Amino acid sequence: MIVVVIVGLLAALAIPAFLRVQRASQNSRVASDFRVFAQAFENYAAEYATWPPNAGAGVVPAGMTGTFKVGVWRANTSIGGRWNWDYNAFGFVAGISIQNFTADDTQLAEIDAKLDDGDLTTGLLRKTQANRFTYILEQ
Repeated sequence: MIVVVIVGLLAALAIPAFLRVQRASQNSRVASDFRVFAQAFENYAAEYATWPPNAGAGVVPAGMTGTFKVGVWRANTSIGGRWNWDYNAFGFVAGISIQNFTADDTQLAEIDAKLDDGDLTTGLLRKTQANRFTYILEQ
């Protein structure tokens, strides 16, 4: 009986710590992917003097090949949802979005703080719709 109680206490201490580490890992992964994708799209714009055409969720925009992380773009993100390239949509010229994410606003604000101002309504990283989290490359 004592062993069961000790194991229960250890689990009660370890599970919250594990969840914090898991969430921090998800946040770092999404922030890193935003940076990598932003660089790829900016390189495309510098080379062709325009942004790639709009594409749907999980669809690699035309012309985005080479070092672009196609497998990551097509897969679900670590906070749920799919990557999406938005060109001339939602009131800005160019942006990288995660559409249909499952993270709550607190976690999105944590990611925002890594890349921007930590406010989901201002800056370059915003919650642009209820189901879209966007890193704006050109307003």
